[in-house]
Amino acid sequence: MRQYTGNRVGLAVVGGTLLALGAYAWLRGDGHFPDLSPTAKVLPAQARGALTDEPWTLWAVSLTLVLLALASLRWLLLSLGWGRRGLPTGTGTAMLFVGLKGVEGLGRARVRVGEEGLRVSLTCPSAADVGAVVRKLDQDIVGRIRREVRDDEAGTVVRLHVRRLRG
Repeated sequence: MRQYTGNRVGLAVVGGTLLALGAYAWLRGDGHFPDLSPTAKVLPAQARGALTDEPWTLWAVSLTLVLLALASLRWLLLSLGWGRRGLPTGTGTAMLFVGLKGVEGLGRARVRVGEEGLRVSLTCPSAADVGAVVRKLDQDIVGRIRREVRDDEAGTVVRLHVRRLRG
């Protein structure tokens, strides 16, 4: 199971619930449920009074809900993989790990191939010799990956993330 599956399922459940509640409130407010009394309101009288006393409160609540919905939509799109550039390549990732086999504690490495070139992402611990990792990447590893996966002239972006020690 992929790492982001929990995010996707959670967002789908929350989104579906919010959509159903919003549709219910809208239809109930328009009187589309004949078994309910026509004077039934979505909010209790106390909450309605607090919201309608000042005209700006409804606008503030609406703006907050819209911003929350947009943030949730962005989270969903990113967890679905949209916004990532290129396609992952297992060959490049395997070559990256083989080239860095002397470095202890490598957490995550990815190589993606896209129209603009290669994107290499590497995570290493703070105890690792970052200078040696960069030299290895610069001298031969990135060049070999580029030749194997794509042409030699392809541009390459390398991102090296250094984890800090916990404790």
